[in-house]
Amino acid sequence: MEKRKVVVTGLGIVTSLGKSIDEYWESLLAGKSGIGNVSRFDASSYTCQVGAEVNDFDPAEYMDAKEARRNDRYTQFAVAGTRLALQDAALDPSTLDPSRIGVLIGSGIGGMETIEKQSFALFERGPRKVSPFMIPALIANMASGVVAIEINARGPNFGLVSACATGSHSIGESAQMIRDGRADIMIAGGSEAAITRLGYAGFCSMKAMSTNFNDDPQKASRPFDMNRDGFVMGEGSGILILESEESAKARGARIYCEVAGYAATCDAHHITMPDPEGKGLAEALRGALEDGGITTSEVDYVNAHGTSTKYNDKFETLAVKNVFGEHAQNLLMSSTKSMTGHLLGAAGGIEAAACCKAIETGKIPPTINYEEPDPDCDLNCVPNKAIEAKVDVAVTNNLGFGGHNTSIAFRRYA
Repeated sequence: MEKRKVVVTGLGIVTSLGKSIDEYWESLLAGKSGIGNVSRFDASSYTCQVGAEVNDFDPAEYMDAKEARRNDRYTQFAVAGTRLALQDAALDPSTLDPSRIGVLIGSGIGGMETIEKQSFALFERGPRKVSPFMIPALIANMASGVVAIEINARGPNFGLVSACATGSHSIGESAQMIRDGRADIMIAGGSEAAITRLGYAGFCSMKAMSTNFNDDPQKASRPFDMNRDGFVMGEGSGILILESEESAKARGARIYCEVAGYAATCDAHHITMPDPEGKGLAEALRGALEDGGITTSEVDYVNAHGTSTKYNDKFETLAVKNVFGEHAQNLLMSSTKSMTGHLLGAAGGIEAAACCKAIETGKIPPTINYEEPDPDCDLNCVPNKAIEAKVDVAVTNNLGFGGHNTSIAFRRYA
């Protein structure tokens, strides 16, 4: 059976840079940093004291206030991102067959804040003080479940967990469902809210986070720069509305671009460090291009995983060079994490949205804080200032603990 074409019709973004796709995109192009000193808890005793927090967020703007209190912050972000994406797509689910609308919104960690708060309740006041809503609030599939309840979506629905590759996996797998005829519309992406005492304690103990820029937070995330010293955590959600071409055309939807290719691989190397030759990511890149019938010379822009960690940036650069050969020197490859921080399981959602906007607008967001070149990261990372360039094909990469790799290729819709 011929596979159906999948298109993107809506983008919903909740990040430290804004709570709409327009605000987010304008901030990226302006090179604005959403990173500051952590305010959600006292971080003075932590080695990393900076983060990209979503400030002035009121979940009651997007869902019933009582229902919001029963759910973790990551689920609140997911509902907000979905509402914004539906608005951007001019899509009213109540006018369509609910059995043909699915939801696949993943989270790398799930309800971290709930785990932390309820653990304190248990250890300080006893088991009777643990909330009956604890388990539903913390499990990583609940974002998909709550969103489906909110909009009455009865199609395919589950929560995908693959650490920092979660958002991209969710989008890629959703596209496959539409291609194969299992749904007409999928609400896909990721959501994360791990800026908590416990979350920071764990990542700081791993020595994975930036520690050298606590006095200058906006400089802390510096992908591909020689002086990078770790990632900066962000929070929020990135949700895409994916539709079959037939569905989008039938309702006269505005189409951003086509989801052309997708692939997923595993390094099978180490639980946290990428393969030192970038083999797993290289295979994912090749697979996504092959899936979309795209040659390497057709790719214009790569939104890099670009975490600002020593090994990721080096090995990702190597993987891209291995796949694209001489064309790698012609690629524009920026890391928007320099401005948003690393949203873990939501990273793939907001970075896929950046690819869609790059194709639509012909503008490439920069990698800010690029001050001293690293010879191991010698591709054009669009340093410090956005540029204009026609983008017909954009690719996003994401990697996750456990050796997970995924690449998605987006193509101008024709």
